Amino acid sequence: MMERLFTYEEANELVPWLEERFDAIAPMRDELVDRQEALLGLLRRRRSNGHSSSEEEIAAAEGVVTRLTRQLQDAVKEITDRGILVRDVGRGLVDFPSDRENETVYLCWLRGEPSIDWWHPTNTGFAGRRPL
Repeated sequence: MMERLFTYEEANELVPWLEERFDAIAPMRDELVDRQEALLGLLRRRRSNGHSSSEEEIAAAEGVVTRLTRQLQDAVKEITDRGILVRDVGRGLVDFPSDRENETVYLCWLRGEPSIDWWHPTNTGFAGRRPL
């Protein structure tokens, strides 16, 4: 399947929507990280002393991690379904495939930036960003 190419205008129009999406994703991701760390703690305690963590407590923690993971995946999929490439969920870093002088490049946006002001070749990442 050919990837969608965005014009600068099309990509820039999506910035407010992306800002909203990442504003919703950030607390979800933070909670997931916290719950994963708590689950790891429970699993470590179980290993070190036999049974200080109950199996029910571990199963409940795993259930929460699974649910939060699914919610986060669904939220990211809402973005990627539009043809936007999510590079870093935590930072809110995305690329929009675009055409620049008959070559596919990425228009690059980072959460908090008021508009898309950067691009980079497809074979470089964030470090290769260049001003538009």
